[in-house]
Amino acid sequence: MEKRRIRKKSSKKKWWVLTPIIILAVILLSIIGYGFHLYNEVKNNVNDKMHEQVSGDVIDVERTKERIGNQENINVLLLGIDSETSITGRSDALIVMTLKPDEETIQLVSIPRDTRTTIVGRGTEDKINHAHAFGGPEMAIATVENFLDIDIDYFARVNMDGMAELVDLVGPITVNNHLEFSQGGNSFPTGNITLTGDETMNYVRMRKEDPRGDFGRTDRQRKVIEGIVREGAKISNVTRITAMLDVLGNNVSTNMTFSDMTSLFSDYRQTAKNFENYQMEGSGTMINSIYYYIVPEEEVVKVRDMIES
Repeated sequence: MEKRRIRKKSSKKKWWVLTPIIILAVILLSIIGYGFHLYNEVKNNVNDKMHEQVSGDVIDVERTKERIGNQENINVLLLGIDSETSITGRSDALIVMTLKPDEETIQLVSIPRDTRTTIVGRGTEDKINHAHAFGGPEMAIATVENFLDIDIDYFARVNMDGMAELVDLVGPITVNNHLEFSQGGNSFPTGNITLTGDETMNYVRMRKEDPRGDFGRTDRQRKVIEGIVREGAKISNVTRITAMLDVLGNNVSTNMTFSDMTSLFSDYRQTAKNFENYQMEGSGTMINSIYYYIVPEEEVVKVRDMIES
């Protein structure tokens, strides 16, 4: 689930997902109640700039509404795109984020990008991160649902542009670093460290020096997500919230409407109290001279049970 290195300014920008920040921005506004003007500004930003509708054949809206009404687990597919526009490109990061109200927990399950599986809509075996490049979020959602045999309720897609700016808006963030290394002119000692936007980019980009390769990098990505969520929850300045939403509007798309967000997270906001992280496990192999990551069926069953429990 983690692999190699990234150059400083590559057109293939490998990164992670920021949906929890959208969620927190909406929660903050509903809690703090900043007034009609800001409310409408946020609403228009989400509905006009971030919202991307998907087919009802892929996501059953009525089923999701029923789950929310019953306070059941909700699954959000987070897609990090290695493209500057986030409209095309492979999903270099795939994370199923499950909101578990009974446990007051957000569970993040990372799927290795090279996982070999059936690409729904094409009927071929390929790397799971190619699904988005072939058919956008709808094909990515359908492929992940088929792979894990779960239902996805929402998706959020993010590209790397603007993420350093976002970290600077909510941060600096703090992460607990387990590997001492240097990248891009920054040194990262072990223990709790604080990161600016530029430092965060170097922190998550490093793969070559990590003995766990992509798996170590994905672990750092998840730590950054948690750090951003925690710092974002502290924001109480109207200007900073507005600026944060502008950055998100330019870099994030989701099938959630503003109404979806407010109704969902008025009931699910307590899930941000705790985080559980898991990385799907398997083994690498070469098939027709192409590297794939093979996840055994027992691992798939284990993850499905984790998500649905």
